[in-house]
Amino acid sequence: MDKCFVITGAGTGIGQAAALELGNANNNHILVLVGRREGPLYDTLALLNNPQRAIVATADVRELNQLKEVAEKADLANKSLSGIFVNAGIGGENHAGPTDRWFDIINTNLTGAYNTVHAFLPYLKTSQADKKNILFTSSILAKIGVPGYEAYCASKAGVLGLTRSLATTLAPDKIAVNALCPGWVDTKMARTGLEQFAEKVNQPVEKIIEREMARVPFGKMSTPTEIGKWVKFIFTGSQFSLTGQSIDVNNGAFMD
Repeated sequence: MDKCFVITGAGTGIGQAAALELGNANNNHILVLVGRREGPLYDTLALLNNPQRAIVATADVRELNQLKEVAEKADLANKSLSGIFVNAGIGGENHAGPTDRWFDIINTNLTGAYNTVHAFLPYLKTSQADKKNILFTSSILAKIGVPGYEAYCASKAGVLGLTRSLATTLAPDKIAVNALCPGWVDTKMARTGLEQFAEKVNQPVEKIIEREMARVPFGKMSTPTEIGKWVKFIFTGSQFSLTGQSIDVNNGAFMD
């Protein structure tokens, strides 16, 4: 039976890149593309070599029942689910007060990750796939502090705790659980954050990018495609030894 992969946040950035890497590497792969907005998901669909093998499903990861409905719509009970890429997330600052975004960020990035796993896990457990993986998108900010990013840093650090705990819980089921920790990735979300900071300090965004890249040993951002290739490697490569790991992909910005 052909392998099936669920990708949340599949309409843009890293999620879209992962979908293209997985879908275009093997035209027989079945993709379940999940996101809050239908339009970007269809943008991803249009870039696939074999879009007939993909299922588009809108859902808010904060809502467990919506994710369960996606599983039913995709008929996962009759598919060989092999990987869940838990990627949906939001970024930006949060500040205490009436406009604090703490709960929105935590509920999306951490509770949403937990919801995603538990909506699709029953189908992964019963799948006949020869390899079974859960892969989270965490962040370099799970490991370093950034002023004003308390919610984002906490949510992504929480994802690493979730990764390690699930890795031990699901080891008897031969399900590997890992997390990617990207540094700067050239996505719309990253660009928006840089633009907002540039506006705050009244400097050109180009200057801010130049300053940030000067702190990175390789002096550059990763592309979404580079991160997507890591997803493909974890899900379809010949190795099956990694579990409970946080994988740093950051051009040397953080060295553990």
